[in-house]
Amino acid sequence: MTIREELEYQEHRRLNPLAAFADQSRGRPRYEQPREEDVRTCYQRDIDRIVHSKSFRRLMHKTQVFLRPEGDHYRTRMTHTLEVTRIARTIVRALGLNEDLAEAISMGHDLGHTPFGHAGEDALSRCIGKPFRHNEQSLRVVDVLEKDGAGLNLTHEVRLGILGHTGDYVPETLEGQVVRRSDQIAYVNHDIDDAIRAGILTDDDIPASITDVLGHNHRDRINTLVCDTIRTSREAGKILLSPAVDRALKELRAFMFENVYRNPVAKGQESKAKDMLQRLFEYYIHHPEALPEDFQPQLSFDGMERTVCDYIAGMTDNYAVEKFSEIFIPLGWQRKG
Repeated sequence: MTIREELEYQEHRRLNPLAAFADQSRGRPRYEQPREEDVRTCYQRDIDRIVHSKSFRRLMHKTQVFLRPEGDHYRTRMTHTLEVTRIARTIVRALGLNEDLAEAISMGHDLGHTPFGHAGEDALSRCIGKPFRHNEQSLRVVDVLEKDGAGLNLTHEVRLGILGHTGDYVPETLEGQVVRRSDQIAYVNHDIDDAIRAGILTDDDIPASITDVLGHNHRDRINTLVCDTIRTSREAGKILLSPAVDRALKELRAFMFENVYRNPVAKGQESKAKDMLQRLFEYYIHHPEALPEDFQPQLSFDGMERTVCDYIAGMTDNYAVEKFSEIFIPLGWQRKG
């Protein structure tokens, strides 16, 4: 028995029968012959492929909520991803599910996010004339765009977990459903933390109808949501919150949309960011020769609009600003480092 086979065997001995077992994966889009010397299960290999990808490294320079904030401690897409991963692993461990699968989905769930957060999504939606959805782009990144067009060839369960972390599609695995819930737990709470840091909120601003259920500080709110998910899901055999906690979370999300996500302090620069991306899109549509060399072959099979959209969606915040400055701002007026 190889080390990989031993790990797969141990999964069957220790995990919940409802878990997604590595040796029962529905496979990859392109078949890969298992290597006898590989000590990793298929989901462990997927984690490594994501972590070593270019799109994963770019997450550290992509906005979460606040555009280019003053301070070092605001969340980025990278720190958000790590927080989702930790929450998801805590929940799946307590439920006896597959931590490796949950980690792979968590690590890959936001790879398709645009620069400037959801403002970038809105800008690209206008450019292409239909909704740009970052979960669909995340799947496109791992399926098509990474490794110079070869994709990462991830397992079925990881791919659809990434697609279903938000939106109408709900993942078929319990691990994927845990990541979907963990994403909500992570962002709504760390966005409160960042909003307090920015002076937009205080803990006292959150209505008592929410804090009396979820807790009066960052730590207690996350603990309540994680523990309630575990307790309720263990009893139900599916991923659920109790009715009272679910209502409080929905009320908290509504509060955040009204007071933070649409707050002019948090979003005051969004119109400029959107305009920047739209002008970049228009420029590359009319100057495809200006696209990087590794995007040139894509033009012949994906077309102009899709290729330009992929290029801009993959930009970091700083890179988008640099390209805009390079193209549209006279050299003598550009800011010096």
